[in-house]
Amino acid sequence: MSLITKSIKGTQDTLPADSYKVQYIEDTALEVAENFGFAEIRTPVFEHTELFQRGVGDTTDVVQKEMYTFLDKGGRSITLRPEGTAGAVRSFLEHGLYNEPMPQKLCYLTSCYRYEKPQAGRLREFHQFGVECLGTASPAADAEVISLAHDFFDRLGVHGLRLELNSIGCKDCRKDYHRALHDYFSAHKDALCGTCLDRLDRNPMRILDCKSPVCQEIAKGAPVVTDYLCGDCRAHFEQVQSYLTAMDIPFVLNPTIVRGLDYYTRTVFEFVSTEIGAQGTVCGGGRYDGLVEEFGGPHTPALGFGLGLERLMLLMESQNAPFPPREGCKLYIASMGDAAKTAAVRFVTALRREGIAAEFDLVGRSVKAQMKYANKLGAKYTMVLGDSELEAGTAQLKNMESGEAQSIALDDFAQSFSNISIMDDLKDLEEFGLSPEEFESMMNHE
Repeated sequence: MSLITKSIKGTQDTLPADSYKVQYIEDTALEVAENFGFAEIRTPVFEHTELFQRGVGDTTDVVQKEMYTFLDKGGRSITLRPEGTAGAVRSFLEHGLYNEPMPQKLCYLTSCYRYEKPQAGRLREFHQFGVECLGTASPAADAEVISLAHDFFDRLGVHGLRLELNSIGCKDCRKDYHRALHDYFSAHKDALCGTCLDRLDRNPMRILDCKSPVCQEIAKGAPVVTDYLCGDCRAHFEQVQSYLTAMDIPFVLNPTIVRGLDYYTRTVFEFVSTEIGAQGTVCGGGRYDGLVEEFGGPHTPALGFGLGLERLMLLMESQNAPFPPREGCKLYIASMGDAAKTAAVRFVTALRREGIAAEFDLVGRSVKAQMKYANKLGAKYTMVLGDSELEAGTAQLKNMESGEAQSIALDDFAQSFSNISIMDDLKDLEEFGLSPEEFESMMNHE
């Protein structure tokens, strides 16, 4: 039997060398979301196919070409989620969150699945950070959601992003726009791709989102949606811009943004980078005031965004963004003999229960090999235990960064080690101009 050693095309493993970076991004996402009042929601990885057909839109590339859909053993059509909004809205309705105080602010970290050509920053299994704000039509909510994404990027040290903004109007003013698009693209029917010919009568706005170079070139001369906004949509869009200016968030207007999913209305936006090739959109979102009704719920204006973590990671690495150092082993205890091994087990257990990362030998290495392994782990401290150390009740604790060694009492070992570690950390702070007294005062104030 041959060994299966390759992952499925369009998927990737996250190895320990990178997993702490992903955890940092995810932790930061949830922290920023919490600052804005958003709470995490978790939904199933698969839903009824109809949910995405009705919510995402059956004229979109996602539904027509990219969904992973199958029949389960009960003969039901099931789809792996291609995006996060539809599931969040379904959960909002199923659990009656519309009866709770509005707005309901939800966020999620989730895996998504789309069958498309894998490329840099775009996979068939990918991960998203998204937020949904349900129950408010205020343009201030549009600005707040955009501000959340802006602050998230700022916290991560990502730079060079451009916020592009547009309004695609409501269902009423879009009727005139759809007629104008239909008339325009009808004059180019012979050149449109087969998919866009199908879209022409069903939803001509989707042609603007086509990836075909020919269709893209034709679309350059198409009517602009902002020329067809009704008075209310125009006023809403102007107010969003006013709030963003008050928040000191720069933006540019881009009337070609339509987003790729049918549920969007009014405000749509993207954060775009020029540093990750053709896949320059790092975050996309907007308002979807009719989606809850489409799912059979009460009229509930809403908006949100989604951003791909793989694409974000690609951008951060290209910019050498400052990831925090990986928290590794604090202390490695090397041992000689059965009694010392037992003592090492006892000390490490006590340290771990105090929240200190500590390790000991698990494979029967020699002391020399144990010390080499400790070095590979990046242990900040090492200590060797043998019969003589146990008899004396003390051992030598070595700081691997400075090379300094000092005696440490084995009695109440966890407390003794914690005290030494704290004092060393305070010495490190002094190098940055902060004295131990100042640090202690700051901690007491907190």
